[in-house]
Amino acid sequence: MAEPKPFLILDYGSQVSQLIARRLRELGYFSELLPYNTPTSVIREKSPVGIILSGGPSSVYDTNAPVTEVRDLEPIAPVMGICYGMQLLAFKYGGVVESSDKREYGYSTVEWRAPIAGVPKAQKVWMSHGDVVKVPPPGFEIIAFSASGHPAACLAPRIFAVQFHPEVSHTEHGLDVLRYFCRDICHAEPNWSGNEMLQQVTDYVQRTVPNSEKVLCALSGGVDSTVVGKLLTQVLGPERVVCVFVDNGLLRQNEFQDVLKKYQEMNLNVKGLDAKKLFLKRLEGVEDPEQKRTIIGHTFIDIFKEEIKKHDGKNDRITFLAQGTLYPDVIESISPRGASATIKTHHNVGGLPKDLNLKLVEPLRELFKDEVREIGAKLKIPLAMLGRHPFPGPGLAIRVLGEVTEERLRMARESDAIFIEELKNAGLYPHIWQAFTVLLPLKTVGVQGDGRTYENILALRAVTSLDGMTADWVQFPSEFLRKLSIKLIVLTPLVRDHDDPAR
Repeated sequence: MAEPKPFLILDYGSQVSQLIARRLRELGYFSELLPYNTPTSVIREKSPVGIILSGGPSSVYDTNAPVTEVRDLEPIAPVMGICYGMQLLAFKYGGVVESSDKREYGYSTVEWRAPIAGVPKAQKVWMSHGDVVKVPPPGFEIIAFSASGHPAACLAPRIFAVQFHPEVSHTEHGLDVLRYFCRDICHAEPNWSGNEMLQQVTDYVQRTVPNSEKVLCALSGGVDSTVVGKLLTQVLGPERVVCVFVDNGLLRQNEFQDVLKKYQEMNLNVKGLDAKKLFLKRLEGVEDPEQKRTIIGHTFIDIFKEEIKKHDGKNDRITFLAQGTLYPDVIESISPRGASATIKTHHNVGGLPKDLNLKLVEPLRELFKDEVREIGAKLKIPLAMLGRHPFPGPGLAIRVLGEVTEERLRMARESDAIFIEELKNAGLYPHIWQAFTVLLPLKTVGVQGDGRTYENILALRAVTSLDGMTADWVQFPSEFLRKLSIKLIVLTPLVRDHDDPAR
């Protein structure tokens, strides 16, 4: 399938650079993300419709700042700068960029002098920057100001730049700002849809996995790996896709049995493995969440090694490992293209150990959760599987803060089940991106009935999001929280004063 002419996003290190590409796809435009230092010759060969310079954590004056000769881009295609991208354009075209005495972060309001279709004169936006454009370059017109009085948007022939982030969901009418660049400045026609997206990942699998070679597909019970398993099975056939679902003892309540049954109903070539004792043994005494992630990742690999040994026959050899890695996993763990900061380590990111002797196939690595769900729907995966809240690969190990024990896992598992059940009963579950309980490594004194208690503390987390890159907290009705708290409190038995070791 021939790829349509793309919009190119040059990544200068923003945590949400891929989100720009995601938004353009949402508008119906094919897009690619490239390193900020991609040679101009390569960019020219791709014949882009437009070029967008992402944000980033640097100042244009930093010693190691990702500064490139952006003046060479405008002759190729119209250019848009976002946040750092705007500052870089201003700096390179002869404007003045300075450090602000007050960092603009979070919600702000932009006042537009020139109207943009669909965007109100006073627009609520998301800001995150320390430097500002003090004086625009010659030929650049300031068309919007921030609440602090700084230039928030500039316009020049074939150049458009904004100081805020139109790509994040917190910016109201952000899609209209991006549409203005694509449609009014680049004069581009939409050329991308869910069907093309499914075709692209299908083509990727066919290119990556040669004929007759077999794949071990690691299933977690989550949306991402489920879509990968179904996609590979549909493209390569069940005889070439060996699916493995591991019970690591860190899953949610009844999850292993329930999900394994659903996989079998989906006609996946799936095998369930009980490895609870191994995982818990290796996690014994470990409290640091990053160390937990590392241990769990290595343990999964060890299990896969043993499973691969069972396929040593000449015509039965497994040569690929498939994973449901998404782009948010990648951008949080490593800096794939720009100068972004590492947020946390994901157990399925960073490549494979050399001694595993497998090649990696990750069809969803450039996609976001909502896109994966769209592909899953086209693959006819049941809605009950596609609508599940995201669950981390390390499971409850990172939702139990402190040491992981059977008893602490029980409390986390049962409390989480109660939370999710109440969300579903109240009709709130489908409207929440992710909700779960966290068992804290603390206890507190309280009163239950006529008795004094000394019990564990649970934290509840629930957020709304479109793609997992930006999120907002859920405002629950007080009556819902009252009912939920009563159910959670009775999880643990009443402890009298004389049982309190701290008394």
